[in-house]
Amino acid sequence: MRDASYDFLKRLLSMPGPSGYEEAAAKVWREEAEKFAEVRGDRMGNSFASIGTGGSPKVMLAGHIDEIGVMVTHIEENGLLRFTGVGGWDPQVLVGQRIRLLAKGGEIAGVIGKKAIHVMEPDERKKVSEIKSLWIDVGAKDAEEASGMVRVGDVGVIDQDLVELPNGRIASRSVDNRMGAFVVLEALRLLSDEDDLGAEVVAVACVQEEIGLYGARGAAFGLDPDAAITVDVTHATDTPGVSKNEHGDHSLGSGPVLKRATNISPIVSEGLIAAAEGENISYTLEADSRSTGTDADAIQFTRAGIATGLVSCPNRYMHSPNEVVDVEDVENCARVISAYIKTLSAETNLVR
Repeated sequence: MRDASYDFLKRLLSMPGPSGYEEAAAKVWREEAEKFAEVRGDRMGNSFASIGTGGSPKVMLAGHIDEIGVMVTHIEENGLLRFTGVGGWDPQVLVGQRIRLLAKGGEIAGVIGKKAIHVMEPDERKKVSEIKSLWIDVGAKDAEEASGMVRVGDVGVIDQDLVELPNGRIASRSVDNRMGAFVVLEALRLLSDEDDLGAEVVAVACVQEEIGLYGARGAAFGLDPDAAITVDVTHATDTPGVSKNEHGDHSLGSGPVLKRATNISPIVSEGLIAAAEGENISYTLEADSRSTGTDADAIQFTRAGIATGLVSCPNRYMHSPNEVVDVEDVENCARVISAYIKTLSAETNLVR
């Protein structure tokens, strides 16, 4: 991956952006997009970057920019904060984590607390943690002081910096799916260098995926594209306890994961497969007999239906502060999308 793109990826991953509060990450994404595309936003918070306006077909590239987080629900008399999850958490992952709360006056540091094992009864030690039994400690002496720092409804993210690992791998929070928002913009950048691009291509950093696929649904309705490609993470199956029989064989470094599913377009899926093979990009296939659990589900049935494909990146430890991906896999997701779109023209038939 070129240095400028890698630096952009790291900046994007470092920004806080839980569902519904994606502004900081969106600002970084839009600033990068302005270097080579027409950029705008919408009332939901989605970000759009366009090239080839007026071309055909019109193709939407969707990667959601939100991440899972926490939200303050109550301030106790002793100044401790009760909270709930924004998106799907394994509560065991939250125990002992540091938190960045996005308060009105700026970021507030906190830590997630739990009763120490030394003062637990024997039967308590055997129980898994639930969010309702945890709290956030911001160091306040009492409720009055805490209320001057944060408000009920303030959101936050895990305070975890990106770590560079050997073999071109990185660990970070927000990989799901800040990585996808990066890939769609990187694919657009690659396409912006093409002199004979036939398609109009719009990269979208979608919001609110982790709480219901909401941003992509609104963005697709407004754009009304002919085709769409969604980018998200999928489970890497090269760790203990993950069944390849159920999830397929997707290891770090094996390349983009191209989805074949009953609810997405086989025309787009086969086009992506052909593009990967034409560019000698390693890939694996993933199957779904129903929904994909990604923004592709919302996009494909918008309006009269949109021919939608799904490209995923193998990801270890999803929905944790240390999601691990291979940077080359990330780059190749963008390359395969770019290669496919270069084959499209006004004569491309997307009707099944």
